[in-house]
Order: sequence, then structure tokens, then C-alpha cells
Amino acid sequence: MNFRRSLVFAGSATLLGAAYADWKPGSAEAPRMSGEELEKLLTHASTAVPALRAIVVVRNGVLLGESYYAGASANDLLAINSSTKSACSMLVGQALQQGKIQSVLQTVAELLPEAASKAPDSPAAKVTLSQILTGTTGLAYDWRTQMGPLFSAPDPTAYVLSLKGDGTESGTWSYNDAAVSLLTPILERAHGMPVAEVAKRDLFAPLGIERFMWRHDKSGHATAYMGLSLRTRDLAKLAWTMADGGRWEGVQVVPADWVADSTRRHGPAQWRNPPISDTGYGYLWFTGMLDGREVAWGWGYGGQFALLVPSLRLVVATAVTSPAPQGVSAQTATVARLVQQVVALAAASA
Repeated sequence: MNFRRSLVFAGSATLLGAAYADWKPGSAEAPRMSGEELEKLLTHASTAVPALRAIVVVRNGVLLGESYYAGASANDLLAINSSTKSACSMLVGQALQQGKIQSVLQTVAELLPEAASKAPDSPAAKVTLSQILTGTTGLAYDWRTQMGPLFSAPDPTAYVLSLKGDGTESGTWSYNDAAVSLLTPILERAHGMPVAEVAKRDLFAPLGIERFMWRHDKSGHATAYMGLSLRTRDLAKLAWTMADGGRWEGVQVVPADWVADSTRRHGPAQWRNPPISDTGYGYLWFTGMLDGREVAWGWGYGGQFALLVPSLRLVVATAVTSPAPQGVSAQTATVARLVQQVVALAAASA
């Protein structure tokens, strides 16, 4: 395997040419972190995490360091897997502000009346947008066995409307790609255009994200639950926008109240991500505590993280290769421990 590394750090000549096209330099007085210690950590990161392909560290809106492994580069579009959900949450917040969607209390039947009319007794038709965003739909779904059928369904919306209830108590969290998949037709119906075009216009262009790829399911639509590929620098832009209250370079891109609601705990999540504790769920963003500090993160399969630490004004974005299911927990925990070390460096210089 090729373990060639490419590293760029704030203060280096290469950063001015390579990274400042995306991230503006900060003032020398801005609180940062030890560049030497960060460089040392990232230099050896792939030894601890062989699947690691990229890591980007941002503080106070300044790109402090980035590293790429096994032949990956800053310009590569790398899969962010289920962090796609978090990006789509941002689109929902924008749609609400634009008046394209009226309320998170609207039901699927109200948001997709044509489709819901074909399945009037569907439990999914009664689900609210808020329940989709907080993972509390109560719809029966197992990502290990049903993601394939969902992706290959000729009519994914009809597939979701055919799901039964899972029999759990109301408000119980569950990981449900099928429910999140409804954000594609909801947003497309609200805007009258493909969701990828909505994202390009309303979210990516304001952040200077010029390139992306988005997988389409068998029905020909971009999937809201996974499938987006971005440069890791651009994944960090999404996270920094959330960390800065929805702003990018001083411009409000995502409503501040939506950011606050998205990154606060609406309830507990069943999934665990050690060393992060007290895992909860906001609006398609996970929440928790890391060494005594509140964090929120987009979480893609295998450790694709877009993590923000608001108290440190810190963002860490990672890209990894996707492991086999039996190795996903171990790999995810290893990536999380690497992120923990970056956060510790930032905390030491706070």
C-alpha cells in the first residue's frame, strides 16, 4: 500500500499557494494551536488509522493543517457517506427560511401529498419532518439489510411509504436511511428542481464549493442519506459554517436558529462513538461530550467526520475508506481517538 503523505500547515509557504484559495489566512494574534505538535500528530496519523485518507483542521476560520495519505490529495472528491444527511439538514433549514417549507411539524402527507395519496394508511405518511430530522419516525428499517433495496427501488418514496411501524415507544431514536431519503422528494417538490441543484445554488456556491459528486439511486435522484463526495476541505467548510452560527466569511448562509436547533440534543441516540460520550441527536447531526466539551458532528460510515467544537471554535474533518461491516466499530473508534487528540491540542492552547 502507498503510504505517501502530503501535509500542509499554517505558516508554511505551500499553504499560501495551495489552501488560501479556499481558506483566508487569519491574524497572527488569533488563538490557534501548536503547529509543531499538530504536524507531528498528523504525520503519524495513518499509522494508527491505516484507512485514513485525509484530515483537515480549522480553528477560528483558519485552516491550520491538513494531511493526505495513500496517494490522496487536497483536490480529491472523497465520499462523506452518511455525513450527507447533515448537509441535507442544512438545506432544510434554508428551505424553511425561504418559505419553501412551512414548518418542521408538517407531515409527509402534507409535504408529499401526491405520493401519500397512494398509500393513505401508511405510517410514514403521518411522520413529521421533525421526526425525520431527529431520527424518531418509528418506522421499521435495518440499514444492514434494507439500504440495498432502498437504493435500487424504482420508486424510493413508495418504498418508504410501504414500511411498517417498528413498535417502539414514540420518540425512540433509530437510524433510518429510508426516512431521511424522503428529504430528496420533499426538497425537490418544494424548490421545483433537483436537490443537487438546490445544494449547488444555496449551500455550495456561497461557501465556494465548486466541485462535488452525488450518487443517484435507481430512480435517478440524488440520495439524501448518503452518496455525496466532497474535497475534505469542503467538508470542513460545512462544519465551520455550523460552528460559526451558519455564517461563512461573515455572510449568513444557514439560519442561526436552525444551526442551534440542529446541534442541540433533542434526545439520546442509541449509537456510541467512544471516546465521545452522552451521544445524542439534533437535526441529522450527532451531539455529545468530548473530554468535557460539547461537540456536534456529521457521522459517515467508517469515520467520515465533520466535527465541531463550538467552545474552541474548532473543526476537524476526516475522510477514510469504508471498512467491512465487522470492522466499522473499531475503525470509527480509532478515527474518533485521533480527533480527540486534535481537540486536546486545541484545548491546551485555548
